[in-house]
Amino acid sequence: QTLSTDIDPDPVVKKSMNEINAAQRMRVAATDKAEAEKLAVVKAAEADSESKRLSGVGLAEQRKAIIMGLNDSIRMFTDNTNITQTEVMELLLMNQYFDTLKEMTSSSKGNTIFVPHSPEAVNSIGSQIRQGLLEAGQAVKKVN
Repeated sequence: QTLSTDIDPDPVVKKSMNEINAAQRMRVAATDKAEAEKLAVVKAAEADSESKRLSGVGLAEQRKAIIMGLNDSIRMFTDNTNITQTEVMELLLMNQYFDTLKEMTSSSKGNTIFVPHSPEAVNSIGSQIRQGLLEAGQAVKKVN
């Protein structure tokens, strides 16, 4: 009985076996790469979603603070002066209008066009808001 310790297959067989091994490794590498790319896309989408959610939360908090501030301003004006709530709202709208214009022009990178820009336009917008609120209030009364 003899032990074979040095097996040397035909070069064609060696080449074929090497190609099979290489193909298997390439398949595993391609799968791993695709999984990594998929994970990157999923994580980017999750990050974008979270960013938008947090932006919405921040915007809601900002609006809440603005409303609370406006409420305090209206109460302070009406309690300490003979100015009506409507006049206070018009004054606050005008103030916000000028603050908006100032904010828009403070950056040299801005490309926003704000039309119309006259004080009468602010009064018109205020009238439209008040009219909308009145109509909404009447609609609620009719439903109830």
